[in-house]
Amino acid sequence: MNSDKVESGLNHAIVEFYEKLSSWEHAIVREQGISLSHAHTLEALGFHGAMRMKELAEKIGVTTGTLTVQIEKLVAAQLVERIPNAQDRRSILVGLTAEGQKLFQAHSDQHQALTSELTADFSEEERALLLGFFERMNRTF
Repeated sequence: MNSDKVESGLNHAIVEFYEKLSSWEHAIVREQGISLSHAHTLEALGFHGAMRMKELAEKIGVTTGTLTVQIEKLVAAQLVERIPNAQDRRSILVGLTAEGQKLFQAHSDQHQALTSELTADFSEEERALLLGFFERMNRTF
């Protein structure tokens, strides 16, 4: 297969995968009663732990202004809490509450189940290759 066909095929496959994953993700968060942006915020906090607002905004790719609105809603829903920063009394960390941790874990478990289902027919070597490819692509962002 020539290089242009491969490039075009990769482009189409990545876009199609993104659309299918996005549709799946929207359905999952709708069942959980939260928005997709809130789910991404909970995921970042669940994976990385409590952090300053600026760090969290950078991780999820939004402005601190946008994040402030999201955090207010998540605090009101008792999924996120503000925590005094022991290293810097001038700053506040945001982290998951026990309820937020439960929601994060349930969402993470659904992601894990989907990954297992999608790669069920892959050998361990193919899974390792796929992981390496995704890690390399993610580093470009």
